[in-house]
Amino acid sequence: MDRATRVGRHAADGAMRALCCALMTLALMWAGAAHADLAPADGPKHLAMRLVAESDTPRAGAPVTLAIDTRPAPGWHGYWRNPGDAGFAPSFAWTLPKGAAVDGAPQWPVPTTLLIAGLMNYVYEAPYAPLVTLRVPAGLAKGTPLPVRLAINYLVCTNAICVPEQQDLNLDLTIGDGAPSHGADFDRWRSAIPKPLDAAGTYQVKDGKLVIAVPLPAAAKVENPAFFPFGPDMVKYAAPQTVTRDGDRLLIATEGAPKGRIAGVLRIGPDLGLSIHADAGTVAQASDRSGWAAALLAFAGAVLGGLILNVMPCVFPILSLKALHLARGGEDERAARIDALGYMLGAVLMCVALGGLILALRAGGSVVGWAFQLQDPRIVVLLIALTFAITLNLAGRFEVPVPQFASHGGAAGSVATGALAAFVATPCSGPFMGAALGAALVLPWPAALAVFAGLGLGLALPFLAIGFVPALRRRLPRPGLWMERFRRVLAVPMALTVLALLWLAWRQAGATGLAIGIATMVVTGVVLSLGGRRQKRGEGFGWALALAALVVPAGLAAALTGGAAKPAAVGGDAFSESRLAALRKEGRPVFAYFTADWCLSCKVNEASSIDTAATRAAFAKNKVAVLVGDWTDGDPALGRFIQSHNRAGVPLYLYYAPGAAEPRVLPQVLTPGMLAGLK
Repeated sequence: MDRATRVGRHAADGAMRALCCALMTLALMWAGAAHADLAPADGPKHLAMRLVAESDTPRAGAPVTLAIDTRPAPGWHGYWRNPGDAGFAPSFAWTLPKGAAVDGAPQWPVPTTLLIAGLMNYVYEAPYAPLVTLRVPAGLAKGTPLPVRLAINYLVCTNAICVPEQQDLNLDLTIGDGAPSHGADFDRWRSAIPKPLDAAGTYQVKDGKLVIAVPLPAAAKVENPAFFPFGPDMVKYAAPQTVTRDGDRLLIATEGAPKGRIAGVLRIGPDLGLSIHADAGTVAQASDRSGWAAALLAFAGAVLGGLILNVMPCVFPILSLKALHLARGGEDERAARIDALGYMLGAVLMCVALGGLILALRAGGSVVGWAFQLQDPRIVVLLIALTFAITLNLAGRFEVPVPQFASHGGAAGSVATGALAAFVATPCSGPFMGAALGAALVLPWPAALAVFAGLGLGLALPFLAIGFVPALRRRLPRPGLWMERFRRVLAVPMALTVLALLWLAWRQAGATGLAIGIATMVVTGVVLSLGGRRQKRGEGFGWALALAALVVPAGLAAALTGGAAKPAAVGGDAFSESRLAALRKEGRPVFAYFTADWCLSCKVNEASSIDTAATRAAFAKNKVAVLVGDWTDGDPALGRFIQSHNRAGVPLYLYYAPGAAEPRVLPQVLTPGMLAGLK
């Protein structure tokens, strides 16, 4: 059969298929008309709809997102932007105030498939909400009414009949300060909108089969995948789809004969999808690579990241004291190894426990990442008490047998010290660590927990080396009076950690948080100093004082319930995906960075590289826009954006060059020269 014949047959098949689909749609609509009592013009609709604004008081000149909150009646379904083999997509007619405009087509959530009599439909059987962006005109005074009207025509069906319906939706807004009115609802609706995958895929048609290769990291979790094309003549709707993983790509095998670019939505999980596109090319055959390589790479990155954490000011004193404990002498080889193994066990167990809690919370729908506990100011107050207690211990104000900061032996003390070191290290993130923990969140849970265990192992590696290598212990300085002096020097970085936590309490809860933090310090200091005086007289610390040291800070922390507005983030405008899209549409280069007040690495980078005169001058010269995502309070929208870049937390630094398909992910340790070179 020659090519012309094949093309002719293909065209004939396409025409016949289109005719059959049209007849089926008309038949269903005729059946719906025959059941006119199902959709009375003035009665309840089979798709209950309401128009909702993210802010009922939008700012003049700023965009506001609208949602068409749609709820199908039991047994009925609405249609996606591409209905598939039958049905038709909804049509929208907007009536807006002068100067207002709807920006582009609606954003649709991920649909589901419905196969009836060999015809594939792309539908919604559960509640859903298309989103649109309304451009509010500038120059309007606060209090100005902003009426929005929408006439929508659509088709609603069961498995047997279809009914065309029409609704007029009204929404009356008032110009104001742009404060969110339905934040939780829009967080949920946005999470169902497919995220754009900037990297292009490739497709190839061979022997009547269509194979689409989509670039997707091997660590990305994919569940019940399916491809939904945006338009006709891309794939055969009802043809089976087989999706397989091949390293850092997904291969979609189906039927179709596209003639240009393919574009659509790839479902990767319940209500999760990616907007993808693919061009014609050659798709290499699948290899036998597996996800083990990604898991091993993430594990190695976590070990390296944990190793680097040892130089952080809140971890280094604890490690140093444990090393000095060995330098005191009197411990044989076996005792040194037990000490080292206990320290490692404590660090690994703490990291695995925190990682398991993160995975459990994420499975329950929460968007959390590494150091998530510091998003709660009550936990910050408890950490103030703990770190201040460590500071007083290092300063010699009291001695405590648990967690036995190197002045006491025993495996139990070493386990407690390792766990403590891992816990106080959670505000920190460094090279290798961010990518490794980001990968852990999309790996199967056994591999993910292994990555978190690798973080604890890296944290314990220096002490393991000292415990198991006698030559290293022999190189430690000989015991002497200098050790007590050095111990007091180590109290300085711990005291700085206390001050940083006080600042964080103020940022999260305002003057109330700062006052409770200071009160916690005072109470902790008084109780521990009284216990220290008893110890110097040869008495025990005292059970009453020990109980007070635990209960009083917990009570003060529990009293902290309110929050306060925080000062503006450093160095730019607040991040939002709509603002990012607008800047990119203007062709502006964009530097977007994601930070948190509890993130030590973030603050170091901001002070040394971002918030500097040289960087500001370079950005002004090159017209680089700066967007700041402040994740201090665990904003779920920011959390999802961070997660989409395979990161478990902050810092995250992205640079969007004009015209680039995807952002450049910058290192987690910045230099002023690195930022000055962005154009």
